[in-house]
Amino acid sequence: MFEWFIALRYLRAKHKHGFISLISLISVAGITVGVIALIVVLSVYSGFTDGLRDQILGVNSHIIVQRLGGSINNYELARDRILTTKDVTGATPYLYSQTLISSASGGNGVVLRGIDPATAENVVGLSRQMIKGDIQDLNQEKDVRVPNIILGKNLAGDLRVTVNDRVRLISPSGPLTPMGIIPKIKTCRVSGIFETGMFEYDSSLAYMSLTNVQSFLGLDDVAHGIEVAVKKKELGRADEIAQLIKEKLGPGFISKDWMMMNRNLFAAFKLEKIGMFIAMALIILVAALNIISALVMVVMEKSKDIAILKSMGATAGSIMQIFFLQGLVIAITGTSLGVAGGLGLCELLSRYQFIELPSNVYPMTTLPIKVLPMDVTIIAASSVIITLLATLYPSWKASTVHPAEVLS
Repeated sequence: MFEWFIALRYLRAKHKHGFISLISLISVAGITVGVIALIVVLSVYSGFTDGLRDQILGVNSHIIVQRLGGSINNYELARDRILTTKDVTGATPYLYSQTLISSASGGNGVVLRGIDPATAENVVGLSRQMIKGDIQDLNQEKDVRVPNIILGKNLAGDLRVTVNDRVRLISPSGPLTPMGIIPKIKTCRVSGIFETGMFEYDSSLAYMSLTNVQSFLGLDDVAHGIEVAVKKKELGRADEIAQLIKEKLGPGFISKDWMMMNRNLFAAFKLEKIGMFIAMALIILVAALNIISALVMVVMEKSKDIAILKSMGATAGSIMQIFFLQGLVIAITGTSLGVAGGLGLCELLSRYQFIELPSNVYPMTTLPIKVLPMDVTIIAASSVIITLLATLYPSWKASTVHPAEVLS
């Protein structure tokens, strides 16, 4: 096809037209840098979102089941029914309470979480997060005098305690006496310390066995709810599984999946990702403007050539195709180099992890990278489309050259 031959000849400008070739090279470089920036930025966003999700699900379950209007009395029966639901891998009862904790060095507010160590390992990730002690240390009798407690790393640091040290739990909802409500105080032994990587959890969360929390709060054999885990590959269907659980338990129960409980956070990440895509795409747009100027200059320089081609029988469509193919070569070259460079840089960042993040600000210690094939496809397609749109005006301008006016 003669259009391809001429388009490639025009891209390899002679010395006197070297400035046009320089603009073409700058356009290719601009597209390459834009594509690299887009791939890296979106990969960081995807990695950060997945990392944050894993951190949240490492502490919280995939689904929470509660009873409308109060606690669950027959939680063992409800748990057995939940376990019969397809794609459910585990279920465990829990209790939550906000209380105070103190040591010889100070005090702090804490969220006390009662769990059943025998069933919690398949649901929450506490056993994987333990840096001292073991989750099974919480297995104790209900009437034990000094129950075991597991603290977050930052909370233990604030209280200046470690394993085998004693702390005191203080519940404001104590017995009512003629002198008023007397806070309930319980001395506990620190049996373990965990670290999730998220400061808000590590500084305010404590675990005790379900039975000991019931005793401390003065409750009967009840649970505030049941935490449920699903197969990892079915995390995206957690809402559907939650609905199945609700239908199986019958009226009076509600179920909330992890997406519903964190929808504002992940919606914000999604919006920011779209915003960053638009911002980074402006780099490619700037490169596209360079392509317009380069092709317009080529049209001006080659107006006599265009007139001769038309006088020899070349149609306006063929002339448009010549300059369109020039833009296509620039688009494919720049995009290909950008995709290769972006994927290479992501692999470098992912393998060596030399960019560290402050753990007290971010939920991970190194820059997270996750390359999504769909993101790369959208970036490459957008780059090519933007570049080809930039060639439309110069191509049309070339097709409107009148041989009689130019050659006269």
